[in-house]
Amino acid sequence: MKSFTMNDTDLKHTISRIGWKLEQDEKGRLFHPDLRAMFDPLKVELGAIEALSAVHFAGRSVHLLQERWAEQHGLSEGRLGVLFRLYRCGDMPLGDLANDLDSTPRNITGLVDHLEKDGLVERVPDATDRRSIRARLTAAGRQRIESIWREGLERQSEIVEGISKDDLAQLRHLCLLLVENARKELGK
Repeated sequence: MKSFTMNDTDLKHTISRIGWKLEQDEKGRLFHPDLRAMFDPLKVELGAIEALSAVHFAGRSVHLLQERWAEQHGLSEGRLGVLFRLYRCGDMPLGDLANDLDSTPRNITGLVDHLEKDGLVERVPDATDRRSIRARLTAAGRQRIESIWREGLERQSEIVEGISKDDLAQLRHLCLLLVENARKELGK
């Protein structure tokens, strides 16, 4: 099995930076004291800096956990994402797959190449558009993803353990608001 980007050293490094030194403010909310200390001499408002740093650390930690889990199944996070998408949505054009997974067409082509080589995905012509190629799960791909998708859902539930449904909805909303604001900024 090929080793991908995830390793325990990366995860432990990320956790050691944010996980072991967190403290609570007067309202019981977590913060990173080293980050505050670093900016303290500048006497600037830290709300945005702390929030965006937390989003960055959370995203990195979740990514590393997903990579670790995917590797346990002989896959990369990207390949696993392709398999999940094809399992849930059926065969689809590679361009749509790239859009749905927020990836580049070139990256999707590489992921599909590897999955095709492993016998998990096949390319089929699009019946309605001769210029388009669709990706489809093979029987082996369907069997592989069916054997692990429930575990994936359980892993996600473990990561959000202790967070209420309302807080999860607020987290979703705030993260997507950040995405919208970032897209506006990128569009300038």
